[in-house]
Amino acid sequence: MSKIDNKESDVTNPALTRMITEGTLSRRSLMKLLSAGAVMSTGLIGFPGMALAESKPVQGGKIRVGMSNASATDTLDPAKGSNSADYTRQFMFYSCLTEVDKSMSVKPGLAESVDSDDGITWSIKLRKGVTFHDGKPFTAKDVIFSLNRHKDPAVASSAFKLAEQFKTLTAVNDNEVQLVLVAPNFDLPYMLTTSPFLIVQDGTKDFSKGIGTGPFVCKSFTPGVNTVGTKNPNYFKPGLPHLDEVELLGVTDQAARVNALLSGDIQVASGLKAPDSMRISRTPDHAVLETKGGMYTNLIIRTDIKPGSNPDFVLAMKYLQPREIIVKTVLQGFGDVCNDTPVPPWHPLFNADLKPRPLDPEKAKFYINKAGMTGQTIEIVTSPPLEGATEGAQLIQQVGRNAGLNVNVRRVPYEGYWGTHWMKDPVGYGSINPRPTLDMLFSQFYLSSSSTNESGWKNPQFDQLVIAARGERDKAKRKQMYGDMQTLIYDHCGTLIPAFISSMDGYSKKVNGLEAWPSGMLMGYRFHEFAWLSA
Repeated sequence: MSKIDNKESDVTNPALTRMITEGTLSRRSLMKLLSAGAVMSTGLIGFPGMALAESKPVQGGKIRVGMSNASATDTLDPAKGSNSADYTRQFMFYSCLTEVDKSMSVKPGLAESVDSDDGITWSIKLRKGVTFHDGKPFTAKDVIFSLNRHKDPAVASSAFKLAEQFKTLTAVNDNEVQLVLVAPNFDLPYMLTTSPFLIVQDGTKDFSKGIGTGPFVCKSFTPGVNTVGTKNPNYFKPGLPHLDEVELLGVTDQAARVNALLSGDIQVASGLKAPDSMRISRTPDHAVLETKGGMYTNLIIRTDIKPGSNPDFVLAMKYLQPREIIVKTVLQGFGDVCNDTPVPPWHPLFNADLKPRPLDPEKAKFYINKAGMTGQTIEIVTSPPLEGATEGAQLIQQVGRNAGLNVNVRRVPYEGYWGTHWMKDPVGYGSINPRPTLDMLFSQFYLSSSSTNESGWKNPQFDQLVIAARGERDKAKRKQMYGDMQTLIYDHCGTLIPAFISSMDGYSKKVNGLEAWPSGMLMGYRFHEFAWLSA
């Protein structure tokens, strides 16, 4: 039998799981868990490159990477990407007009510059001499096609709401595009750094070949199995990539990924949970990259259907969130307590006045009674690969008993979860990767008209603030606007975010060049461009 298989993994904290499933998690046990010291990051976790990287990258070599997501819906279409594995493989083959670095500064990509005086009319000057993997030159036509296609409802793009901002796209010449927006948005250069806006070839209908301008050329792509890329000898960035070949393998079972890493079958294992991360960091030949980037697993309560249509029920559930327990026991310190807004505490626009609601069964009991739901039963749908979801749901189940609420936890397979359950179940879980701007985050998951408004929440005041903030250049006014938006989410929305989760990726110490970038796991999904193997 192969050392890599795809059996479903179970929850990650055996002792906690045992207490939960056996019904022995008493209030005393809860308090004990809350008072327990969190397991904190070691110096090795988080900044491995400082200690391990050699001074000069070595050219050549092949690495195999175990990705935590894999299904028949795996895609090379930037418009359809829905998880970290999709984003990682797409950044192998395509490039964006702009990029963000580890400091979250915008840098030129395929565009030499993206400029505007008013936030409405943008001049995008393109890099000359760039070619696609098939030898065709990169021109303004490719940019116009790549951006415009997200506006077509038939494409069903994940960036449809974002692309609605694009009023017109016009080729000034082969090397310049004029983009006119519906309204001012000074965050546009950041928006163009994200995976949906990766540039594809004009007129592309078949995305299985992955023909782009990126650091690797697609050698093979088998959805649910693997993706192989070979070095692009004509990549527009001199000296990159370093590796000759990268293979991304879909290995949804964490135990299988960890075992494959430790045995040498793979050199990088993505999306690890805390216990295995600690185990890997203690081995002599491996290390763990911790990335704090604003990733979270959230409990989604649909507010447009029962029981979430009752705001008292939603508020009760907010007082049943085991925030500190999740951070300390499930994440073992590799995370931060959240206040139910998607803005992490280290973000410059974070509203510090909004304190995380404590775990308070008595307050929850009050609001459950007020909602007329005492003694009623609700179902929470979860899937094991969603970090902290199963444990969180089971903790809510236990604490909910003291609050007069019966909770059934239904675990479903990860295969098909996003199409069948995400945003469709009355109460279930989601998982959101970082976005470079709050505008993108709010527009995609909270705007009333967005197809990915997770809780079906509609708030005209919030919608108006989103639009107004895009065109506001005054930093103080902009911060106030985003603070007000966070308040509205905090008070009224049905997305409950107990914690921000550090992204944990294990790797062989033979792999060098890895750094923690807040734009996402594995260097904002672009590690393959910079990684190299020691001799």
